[in-house]
Amino acid sequence: MIESYTYGVIRWRYLVILTIFSLLVWAGSGVRFLEFNPDDRVVFKPDNPQLLALETLENTYSKSNHVLFVLASKEGHVFTKEILATIEELTHTAWQIPYSIRVDSITNFQHTRVFEDDLVTGNLIENAAYLTTAEIEEIRLVALNEPILVNNVISKTGHVTGINVTVLIPEGNPDAIYEVVNFVRQLRDKMRTENPNLEIYLFGGVIIDNAFSEASAQDIKNLLPIMFVILLVVLGILLRTFSGVLITALVICLSIIPAMGLAGWIGIKLSPPSAAAPNIILILAVADCVHIMNSFYNAMRSGLEKHKAIVEAFRINVAPVFLTSLTTAIGFLSLTFSDSPPFQDLGYIAAMGVGAAFLLTTTLLPVLMVILPAKVGSTQIWQNQAMHHFSEFVISQHKFLLGGITLLIIGLFVFIPHNELNSNFLKFFDKTMEIRQVTDFTAKNLTGVHYIDYSVESNEPDGINDPAFLAHLENFTQWLRKQPEVVYVRSLSDVMKRLNRDMHGGNPDWYRLPETRDLAAQMLLLHEMSLPYGLDLNDQINVDKSATRVTISLNALSSNEILAFEQEIQAWLKENAPVSLPKIIGTGTDIIYGHLNYRMISTMLISIGTALVLISFILILALRSLKIGLISLIPNLVPAAMAFGLWGLLVGQIGLAVSVVAAMTLGIIVDSTIYFLNKYLDARKKNGMNATEAVHYTFSTVGMAIWINSMVLIAGFSVLILSHFHINSVLGALTSIVIAFALLTDLVFLPSLLMTIDNTTTDQQSS
Repeated sequence: MIESYTYGVIRWRYLVILTIFSLLVWAGSGVRFLEFNPDDRVVFKPDNPQLLALETLENTYSKSNHVLFVLASKEGHVFTKEILATIEELTHTAWQIPYSIRVDSITNFQHTRVFEDDLVTGNLIENAAYLTTAEIEEIRLVALNEPILVNNVISKTGHVTGINVTVLIPEGNPDAIYEVVNFVRQLRDKMRTENPNLEIYLFGGVIIDNAFSEASAQDIKNLLPIMFVILLVVLGILLRTFSGVLITALVICLSIIPAMGLAGWIGIKLSPPSAAAPNIILILAVADCVHIMNSFYNAMRSGLEKHKAIVEAFRINVAPVFLTSLTTAIGFLSLTFSDSPPFQDLGYIAAMGVGAAFLLTTTLLPVLMVILPAKVGSTQIWQNQAMHHFSEFVISQHKFLLGGITLLIIGLFVFIPHNELNSNFLKFFDKTMEIRQVTDFTAKNLTGVHYIDYSVESNEPDGINDPAFLAHLENFTQWLRKQPEVVYVRSLSDVMKRLNRDMHGGNPDWYRLPETRDLAAQMLLLHEMSLPYGLDLNDQINVDKSATRVTISLNALSSNEILAFEQEIQAWLKENAPVSLPKIIGTGTDIIYGHLNYRMISTMLISIGTALVLISFILILALRSLKIGLISLIPNLVPAAMAFGLWGLLVGQIGLAVSVVAAMTLGIIVDSTIYFLNKYLDARKKNGMNATEAVHYTFSTVGMAIWINSMVLIAGFSVLILSHFHINSVLGALTSIVIAFALLTDLVFLPSLLMTIDNTTTDQQSS
């Protein structure tokens, strides 16, 4: 049947070309619907409980993002007439940033001054260009002694300051982020040119979101061509035929088009993890072609004419190519169990790419093989000799190799528990990227780069004015400030203490909480009435004044450290918070990322289990041997376990990318196992060979193809290591390691195991 199909494709080759390219045009046209979602929250499911908690807090106060201008003075401090004038100008201009709803800096800090019996609230700095030295010194003392400012928009020493711009990004408008980023970059560049004594950087949630999309775009732009060139070079070295390399290149490139187009048709929005799909498809599509092309050239060298050689190559390989495509697709589809939508999308796109590669391999590939010239020489003799010597070595030393690799496997298994579920999403970018450099600078010189929010509730309207509630809030605030992880705390208690001091003529002895509820309410009302537009307390106090928001910024911490600190906070609250107050839970993007690591691991186990059951069932049916089917589980599971053991020894940290590698690679590494066992069983059952003879036969027929395919996969995934985006870099590194261990198990461990335990005679086996 396969022979008839192949002859039919060859005969009607031009109709096949027309049909395939029509389908490619239709499917590929969906690319126009592809959008990139730069929001970092895209990695969370809508029903993620930690995300729902964050959205509840944002609905109570405000949902916003921010851009932070970080200004560092080359003179050692920012309290000069020129620099303060620049800060004042930039603060004023920042209101023009698209979607901006609030701007905070030392210049527009609402400072209360006492004039005889009157309190006047206004900007801390007005007309900076005309300030006297004495006035600047007074401003410096106020700024560096104000808890609301220090480690927020001014450093402790005054050498770095910040202008924080709050923006409200419209939902469903991802282009708004690019609009904001383009505007603030132009503004930054302008201010840099006009102020050579200032270093000006950009940080904040909006900038981080944009960095995710830019990192993905750079990977597609830079790594895809590099990966393609490397694949061509490796294929050229191993296949040694120009036509073979050209045909393979055409098929693998065309496999990407329908996958990405169909993603557009079904409404998938790209994100950093799913944007790696073209690179992955490019690598995976090689496998099918390599096996068929290798068989084709071997058939040509054995004397078959071109058409018969094509038919023979497809007769031998269509069944295993189908099986490998199916198992690879299952491996990627198992990612749909992931708790992170972008990795689900990666699974869908990669699976569609694998399906497209199989379709093109069984239609366009034979047509191209007919149309393009195929000059075959004897250049592969050295490869056959090398594989012959290698197989002789494995056969003669199989007991030693089996024992040695078993010890290696056990030795690496020991280090699997050394892996820790941990990550730091701000370190998803390597140190060559501007956003990482700015992150490190900001954390070291100005303020924290991680945030946790708490909504502290009083249980009654206007309850935030209750002295007992304010006392609890103050205790909580002061305890937080004493913790080494905390850089800055924004709390209503600081506002109330400052108002109480100012109401008493600025006497520092009155820098304490008001003693009565009525006084607190009166002061807060007067303060709110004096605040200008955009600088109110709506993001800190809820509508009925029954709750207030406490925001803490933290040093650069890992997700585990953030979760551990939040547990410390909960322990303190349990011991010190009034029993009558509702329990408060910390929320924020950093909290969600921390919990996501653990959720990803649990879903990964489900993914692996599901994929393993399906793939095992398929292999047992395809190989028609329960015993060999069960044996096949070893080379399919061991490589990932070995890789995670090595990872535990060398790295020891499992984040978002690492957690999906096992499920993803399970389908990929089955490829070589299927080819090896398929040929091995043919030799045992059809040719009547014993285990040793069957192993030798398998090496001679598919050994080189397995070697070539694995080398191509390793070379291709290794290119991802060059990515400046940590998720893609780690994905490439660990996947390459898994495939390398799979090659070791398939060409050394598996044949040694077969010769050791599958030593029954052919007659016994058949019976």
